[in-house]
Amino acid sequence: MVKHRKDPPTEGLADPGQTAALATGAHGDPFGYLGPHRLGADRWVLRIFRPGVEEIEMLPAPSRRKPVPLDRAGPEGLFAAELKADPGAYRLRLRAAGAEWEEHDPFRFGPVLGEMDEHYIGEGSHLGLWQVLGAHVMTLDGIAGVHFAVWAPAAQRVSVVGSFNHWDGRRHPMRRRGATGVWEIFLPEVGEGAHYKYEIKGADGAVLPLKADPVGFGAEHPPATASVVRDLGGRRWCDEAWMAGRAEAGRRDRPMSVYEVHLGSWQRAGEAGRPLSYHDLADRLVPYVRDMGFTHIEMLPITEYPFDGSWGYQPIGLYAPTIRHGTPDEFRDFVEACHGASLGLILDWVPGHFPSDAHGLGRFDGTALYEYADPREGFHQDWNTLIYNYGRREVQNYLIANALYWVKEHHLDGLRVDAVASMLYRDYSRRAGEWVPNVHGGRENLEAIAFLRRMNEVVYGEAGGVMTLAEESTSFPAVSQPTHAGGLGFGYKWNMGWMNDTLEYMRLDPVHRRHHHHQMTFGLHYAFTENFVLPLSHDEVVHGKGSLLTKMPGDAAARFANLRAYFAFMWGHPGKKLLFMGQEFAQPGEWNHDRSLDWHLVSDPRHAGVQALVRDLNRLYRASPALHELDCEAAGFEWIEANAAAESVFAWVRRGRDGARPVVVVCNFTPVERAAWRLGVPAAGRWAERINSDAADYGGQGRGNLGGVHSRPVPCHGRPDSIEILLPPLSTLIFELEG
Repeated sequence: MVKHRKDPPTEGLADPGQTAALATGAHGDPFGYLGPHRLGADRWVLRIFRPGVEEIEMLPAPSRRKPVPLDRAGPEGLFAAELKADPGAYRLRLRAAGAEWEEHDPFRFGPVLGEMDEHYIGEGSHLGLWQVLGAHVMTLDGIAGVHFAVWAPAAQRVSVVGSFNHWDGRRHPMRRRGATGVWEIFLPEVGEGAHYKYEIKGADGAVLPLKADPVGFGAEHPPATASVVRDLGGRRWCDEAWMAGRAEAGRRDRPMSVYEVHLGSWQRAGEAGRPLSYHDLADRLVPYVRDMGFTHIEMLPITEYPFDGSWGYQPIGLYAPTIRHGTPDEFRDFVEACHGASLGLILDWVPGHFPSDAHGLGRFDGTALYEYADPREGFHQDWNTLIYNYGRREVQNYLIANALYWVKEHHLDGLRVDAVASMLYRDYSRRAGEWVPNVHGGRENLEAIAFLRRMNEVVYGEAGGVMTLAEESTSFPAVSQPTHAGGLGFGYKWNMGWMNDTLEYMRLDPVHRRHHHHQMTFGLHYAFTENFVLPLSHDEVVHGKGSLLTKMPGDAAARFANLRAYFAFMWGHPGKKLLFMGQEFAQPGEWNHDRSLDWHLVSDPRHAGVQALVRDLNRLYRASPALHELDCEAAGFEWIEANAAAESVFAWVRRGRDGARPVVVVCNFTPVERAAWRLGVPAAGRWAERINSDAADYGGQGRGNLGGVHSRPVPCHGRPDSIEILLPPLSTLIFELEG
């Protein structure tokens, strides 16, 4: 037992005001008071604050011998002792309630962040922000522990709380780092898997609800909301071959066919229907997508989010792969599995808004820190979410570094940026008087535009072979043009206009389609103004919209025929492809994020036929340069027949670079068979029928052209040669010139 003196000589060693501030959680500079401090030439004081502890003694460094007892310096948990020299690397022995243990004192460790880190954080240009903020497992002065750092410039005090300190904000208040607004502390003997949050005393003195770490790499399973320490170091990646070649794979003249997936509902496991783990997905999803011929998987957001019903589009943990499917390292295993199967992996990324949950970013330090303060700028009325303040350099830095984090730390191959239109315009979904004009009186959000340009410059400059894709639904110019040419700098833009026009056409009873012929041709007027992706995404199969199959008119057979013809039309059309899960086998029910897709349907020949068609379309698209090399260039497309409105027939030529065999696509969107239909072709020879959406293998009637036709020197459609074909009802045919 420690022998305490009856009259502890602590006079002058403890300041009552500072001790009271510690006890009430009001002390803003704990490192200036706790731990070892010099009092004079040969006088030092050691102060330890441990509420609930009965006795403490200091165990000197190995070169010293005798333990030094600390005396109570007040009733609130402060202990102190006068020393003759710097105690060095001491430990503490503590006793309470009959228990005894040893630990290191966090307040003996110096700062971890360097001066350059402070400079770049303050400047808003720290591209490796995740490497210095957040919770990092590390060894400091030979002691294992975790370094915590968080940005909270208006806070009076910030503490790390967790199970390791009984969630008591008085025990581990952090060190403020100058004018940057960053607070940090190294907690020895805390390790991976520890649950933690930040307790913040705001500028007005009020203690805020406990906050999750904005740069946390892990989180508890919802509905729990704590951050979890995860060690990202030490990974030995095994995807070197993919990483070395992905710049080539991501080129605009390469095929790109994307399978959009909500990981939680693609399939479920067991009788309880639990979501698949990242390892399950590596074993099941990856081989399936590869077999189906897609080139990429795009995940709906997997950045940690509290509410399942948001599908990930209201994230709080932008730096944490959701624990719903496993740990960050298990997520990296999934990434490796994709790359091992020659599949790129794209993250649906949400830098446009965030939820107002109390543990999130909203009023993080008691002020509008991450969001605009004015709700006319900082609140999304549609989604009841908060909008990032793109005019604040630290917020831009937070988001741009996050983009780099995913492509560097997790080897992702692309970022599909959600809701870009809502970011570009200050009056997005607002009535007059509900929005604040920019400095020029206009509606454009100049700060968000600058952010998007800078983000694209950084991602393309820092991570070779990575692509960015914009979900942008307006006519904002040059979205996918380089920033040096005045564009936003995205690699691709979703063609929402094409999707809306063509789906509206396909919904129509065929008898009325002749009056809406332009809806299938209008997209070609602007098809090459951007690098377009043709999306049939999750947004089209939710909120009462039904599935793609149920959008089609007619009886069951007609619906399947319409859908098959539409898919072949899409794959033959210029532009990269994206299809939401389940539509490739014509799931009839609307997507439900709480349950699995209806995989039993693939035993039905009609559904299996659609699945086989999509597989073959992907394989042809990849194998035929004419169908992908000039996807984004006008030289790759030429109409053969764009005006046959009365027959609802469309025909065009697709071309690749020099030497590529041309492809002809012809569609019949009526239930009328067109026998002996003559079609002008760009070259004489035998035209092989590569795809016939009416083929029996796809669930059709098997009407077609016996595998191909020979051209004849009969002028048609302004060409000297033509072919005579059978054009089945509600069908699309794709022919390729044989070499």
